[in-house]
Amino acid sequence: MGVSGNETKVGSGRWMRLILVASLALNLLVVGAVGGVLIMSGGKHPHHVPGFDRAGGPMTRALSHEDRREIGRQMRAAYRDGRPGRTAQREALDGLITALRADPFERAVVQSRMSEMRNLMRDRLELGETLLLDRLEAMSPQERAEYADRLTESNRRR
Repeated sequence: MGVSGNETKVGSGRWMRLILVASLALNLLVVGAVGGVLIMSGGKHPHHVPGFDRAGGPMTRALSHEDRREIGRQMRAAYRDGRPGRTAQREALDGLITALRADPFERAVVQSRMSEMRNLMRDRLELGETLLLDRLEAMSPQERAEYADRLTESNRRR
């Protein structure tokens, strides 16, 4: 006995849902990436990078307000100076959405679009890491010890 048209549509629907959920998860990672959050303006307070303390995890949360602010300023400056920013991220997502809607489904194209998004996220994370290391290196031994204490306390609370 062959597979009826309805069973094929149900199977395809499940597969499409799985792809869309995977796409959503990837999008959330990209949106939540340090760089993605860092390049956004703070609306009424353009010097403030909303969510930066959450985006970078405990190492970012342990920084002083001034250090977080300075790293955010440096991130924004880097993206103004030519790093791919929100436009590139939007284009990558649009390309992924187009690839997901293609019929027939072309795995290699979707994989390529996901890879493009992952590379954008990786570049932002690497920039954030470099700026954090620069900041840590510029700290006095006492400031680094205080930072380590805040990081220890944050780790204990979690």
